[in-house]
Amino acid sequence: MKSVDRSEFNQYIMDTARNVIQDYQLIQPHDRIAVGLSGGKDSVLTLHLLVELMEEFDFELIAVSIDEGVSGYRDEGIDAARINAAKLGIELVEGSFKKEYGFTLDQVSNLYQSACIPCGVFRRQLLNKISSELCLDKLATGHNLDDEIQSFLMSFAKADFRRFSKFGPKLDRIHPNLVPRIKPLWKLPEKDVGIWAVMNNVDVHFAECPYSHTSLRSKVKNYLNQMEGKRKGTKLSILESFSQTFKFERKEIIIGQCKLCSEPSSLNICKACEMVEDIKNRIK
Repeated sequence: MKSVDRSEFNQYIMDTARNVIQDYQLIQPHDRIAVGLSGGKDSVLTLHLLVELMEEFDFELIAVSIDEGVSGYRDEGIDAARINAAKLGIELVEGSFKKEYGFTLDQVSNLYQSACIPCGVFRRQLLNKISSELCLDKLATGHNLDDEIQSFLMSFAKADFRRFSKFGPKLDRIHPNLVPRIKPLWKLPEKDVGIWAVMNNVDVHFAECPYSHTSLRSKVKNYLNQMEGKRKGTKLSILESFSQTFKFERKEIIIGQCKLCSEPSSLNICKACEMVEDIKNRIK
């Protein structure tokens, strides 16, 4: 197996992220940006890259971590987030399901076919709520190439065409309190992110969430990895095919706010509040 030069590999990682930021105008001068920092390899790489690019693109940076409440798993991720934020001199703001909603993911995981369902809803809302309260312009997530095509194929298979407008390296601000997301790792394969972390001896939390095996995403991920193993470059080809076919067009979306929590929502009652009420009724 051919050895990999660390400096060359790191340059490839940086160049790929920088090109995505430039090509899709993810960052504007004087932006105030949060990194959704779970402590996993993807979010940690996103943090390290953006710290290196702060001066070049002239923006401010902060990190936000969410404790979903997964025993034996999340504590290690939060520790990794704290270590990396401290090393890089970046302020870390922490939130939790328990503090915000009154329960942990462990306490409600058995109420749904997959714990990923409530986790995704509450995590997205809380990340946005904290970012909005901090008056931030963008929320940078660690979504990599694998994550993007997995999500797209899942939506495509379910004919959930409404979600197509949420794909792509950045989202527009469609509500004053809905902080747009950007994805600097959009063209980086998950495997390369892992290599970066190991090669540079970075403190990251490599363990997978114990609930991940229950999700459809896990099955799609395994299938795509098999395809990539047989034919290298398959994942990037799929992403480029999506980009050319759908162009990630942004249709006008009418969005207001939830009557209960005042967070942005296309419905009178947002999904998070609907689920909180359902959970409270079921765990009485």
